[in-house]
Amino acid sequence: MFGKRSWILVILIFVTRGYGHTVNFSPEQLTIHIDSLATVKYEFIAASSTVIQGDDEYVIWVENDGIARLANGNVTILLSRVVNGSFFIQGESLGRTKILCQNNKTGATINYVDVTVVRPERVIDTIFTASVATLISVIYINFGAALDWDKLKDILKRPIGPAIAFCGQFIFQPLVAYGLGKLLFPENPDQQLGLLFTGASPGGGASNLWTLLLGGNVGLSIVATAMSTIAAFATMPFWLFTLGKTIFESGNIEVPYGQISSYVFALLVPLGIGYLIQRYNKYIATFLAKITKAFTALLLIFVIVFAAVTNLYLFELFSWEIFVAGMSLPWMGYLFGYVVSKILRQSEEDCIAIAVEIGIQNTGIAIFLLRFTLPQPEADLTTGKNG
Repeated sequence: MFGKRSWILVILIFVTRGYGHTVNFSPEQLTIHIDSLATVKYEFIAASSTVIQGDDEYVIWVENDGIARLANGNVTILLSRVVNGSFFIQGESLGRTKILCQNNKTGATINYVDVTVVRPERVIDTIFTASVATLISVIYINFGAALDWDKLKDILKRPIGPAIAFCGQFIFQPLVAYGLGKLLFPENPDQQLGLLFTGASPGGGASNLWTLLLGGNVGLSIVATAMSTIAAFATMPFWLFTLGKTIFESGNIEVPYGQISSYVFALLVPLGIGYLIQRYNKYIATFLAKITKAFTALLLIFVIVFAAVTNLYLFELFSWEIFVAGMSLPWMGYLFGYVVSKILRQSEEDCIAIAVEIGIQNTGIAIFLLRFTLPQPEADLTTGKNG
């Protein structure tokens, strides 16, 4: 049997043979865009006390080649005193992975490079955002020209519908979003935060478009959207700094007051222009009212198709949990709004408007919050659910 000193000697020899080598990577951390190439240099230095054998070798490989891959395959290092070289790595999809250098026999890792793959800024994204913003502004001018402004005054005098929508958007939806996040993503605080941001956001402009197409009360929908967007100045901080902090205690969460203000401005100014057209040029107002529904349908088709084509990468990130979360939150909002409205004896048009207003929220604000709060690629990965 070996004595105590003999065992120590054996262990030291093993450590020298298996772990005495070093490899230095440059850079030590790497961020690359999808479909782009980057060069990584390495210097392998064998331990000076090591007896080098012909079959000793190390291999450099990527932990998850679905996120990034070595352009020319794994790199094999035949052991000698010093080995210098380089290789190309290509970004494949959003995420984080590692480049590892391991002993081919023992699997021991002696060093690694953290790799982050992010989405590049694209011109097509800017074109899409600008075109949608322009078309929605035109739609709101049409709304302003077509609305019965006397009915809007009646809604404001007896705001039962907007009150139901407010309770649904800022009490029911945030709590549902928080619960769904905890249930579906117990180990993923980023996804929980993304869902809460969506649930705490005010009604979105798309709710007005869908209300029109579904035969709801567009006037009520617009009033509810405007009221919820203004109310978001107070309600969003409440939820973000209460429930939000339980999810992401170390996060730098700030309420995007500027972004919310821009939505208020983008809603009220086109409506005001439409109102002036209705008041001073009845002929143009009548024409705009006639084309509003068809124009709205075309806009929604354009947004859905363009968004799908320009963001195909998001579909690769979908899991059943993301699908369930993305479907459950709006549909629970629809059901809550419709059932409560029926119980309170609202008209069918008002029920539709309230249900759609609660179910469709301003995901633009949620995405802006995520981009500000989370680093890349986590912000884009979490965005998949909000789109």
